[in-house]
Amino acid sequence: MSPAPAGGAATPDLQTVEAALHLASRAPSVHNSQPWRWEWQNGVLDLYSDRKRQLPLADPRGRQLVISCGAMLQHARTAFLTLGWGTEITLLPERERPDHLAALRFRAGPELPDAVRIRAEAIPERYSERRPMRAPRDWSETPDELAHLAARFEILLDVLDENARAELTKVSGRTAALQRYDMPYQAELRWWAGHSEQSTGIPERALIAPATAALVAVGRDFPQPEGAAAPVDRTPDAATLLVLSSPADTPADWIRTGGALSIVLLECTVAGTATCTLSHITELAQARNLIAGLLPDHTVPQLVIRAGTAPGDGPRIATPRLPVSDFLVVR
Repeated sequence: MSPAPAGGAATPDLQTVEAALHLASRAPSVHNSQPWRWEWQNGVLDLYSDRKRQLPLADPRGRQLVISCGAMLQHARTAFLTLGWGTEITLLPERERPDHLAALRFRAGPELPDAVRIRAEAIPERYSERRPMRAPRDWSETPDELAHLAARFEILLDVLDENARAELTKVSGRTAALQRYDMPYQAELRWWAGHSEQSTGIPERALIAPATAALVAVGRDFPQPEGAAAPVDRTPDAATLLVLSSPADTPADWIRTGGALSIVLLECTVAGTATCTLSHITELAQARNLIAGLLPDHTVPQLVIRAGTAPGDGPRIATPRLPVSDFLVVR
């Protein structure tokens, strides 16, 4: 695939679109549900949310669904830049069609910035580290860099101090307690987590044993994988906790949160920092209100991210992805 538009073409060809979306499909999504749909017509690429992949109990408003699509959108922008195409994006182009999240139009891209190229190379390497982590290495300047990147999307990134971390641990525990005996919620969780040989969801091999999960005080209670070994190292999780928050709580804010999530996770991957997005803590309104009180600007918390140094042992499991043909329609 040529990294530059050939013959002065005004738009990318279908092969380029498919290549970009194949790479971009590695974007993070809630429970790896991949709730996006793309349409390619007359040189315009449109992004839609796929409500068939929404989690009605964990995400009744579709907030996490739209955040996931926003992450895919930013991953796609990064992928297209590596193939020589810049994008001009219109968010929510049709008021009467709220599932139409973005329209992308193309122009010959500028010279590829090294930072974008490096982040694109990190896309296949990023994964969710659910095991306990040590504190991130060489971290002193990183939070400011991540906050600067998130600000491009009008999203704030805050690092929680130890006092706030203790409060967030309480929030996570309350959330887990409320959800533990919600049988429909648990059934939905088990539908998406613990399956095998599928193109969506979290495979069993990516889950961790309960004894390991217990060391991560802010982690989600996933189904127990069969035959999972107890941890050898019982050191509690020391990952840094980051919060992405927005000035309001609209679909546009959710899309921008996804964009910030994309770039923050990739920048951490480039720096050798492992990450894990914690969406469960912000599923309940009362938990989000408590987190808002921990933030200096009292903005609307959208996601929490653990960032740290991954254990040296064990595989780094990449979750499966749908083939492009399953989410791209050519008209």
